[in-house]
Amino acid sequence: MIKTQRINQIKEYVFEHDSVSLEELVEHFGVSMNTIRRDVSALVKTGILKKVYGGVSVNHSKLIVFDERKDHNLTKKQEIGQLAAQFVEDGDVIFVDSGTTTLELLPYIKDKQLTVVTNNFDFIHQARTSPNLTIFSTGGMFERKTDSFVGFQSVELLNKYNINKAFIASTGISIANGVTNSSPLETDIKTTVVNKSSNVLLMIDDSKFDKYALTTYCALSDIDYLITNSQPGEEYQHYAAQHQITIVTP
Repeated sequence: MIKTQRINQIKEYVFEHDSVSLEELVEHFGVSMNTIRRDVSALVKTGILKKVYGGVSVNHSKLIVFDERKDHNLTKKQEIGQLAAQFVEDGDVIFVDSGTTTLELLPYIKDKQLTVVTNNFDFIHQARTSPNLTIFSTGGMFERKTDSFVGFQSVELLNKYNINKAFIASTGISIANGVTNSSPLETDIKTTVVNKSSNVLLMIDDSKFDKYALTTYCALSDIDYLITNSQPGEEYQHYAAQHQITIVTP
């Protein structure tokens, strides 16, 4: 495993466990204590993690914005991106939502002939070297916390597009509260996309189930495909069967 991959996986492992000892990292990753110390030191310098006695933990005092969220559950997000890509076909007009999970769709669709509508700044930036993708930005105000474009201008523009597949993200979902998001500035955009799209594909990892955030932008029954890294609980499976939602897992 190359160093950058290992450091990303160490970061992901610490996020999942909140606090871990150096000995645990040595055992889990099968490398020397000196290697772990160097990798952990590099992560601590970023401010994302902090040293604790005998180990390292998540630095909760630092606001976790887009760049840090990209690495949280990264392996799961990459898996979800690959699963979602199987539904993308040449000639599609797709919407790619803001968020770190939807960003992982790009490596698997970059060589297809597509029209992409998106408010995801990082997707636009990373897709600039993919000439097969015709990209339309929603425009509007740039929201730095989510690396996305928001505002009424974005909603007005989206109402003009005919989107056949929308790949959307969520901070958390539940049967009672539906599909939720922590940024009110993005809610109208997400709701508009769900209403305008022929097929809605929700991309979430298993940490998002039974969670909810500040705003609900659609009911869970509005989703056509639920794409996640592991099979959800029986309650969600039963709900999906009742509402013709296709659950997609590895």
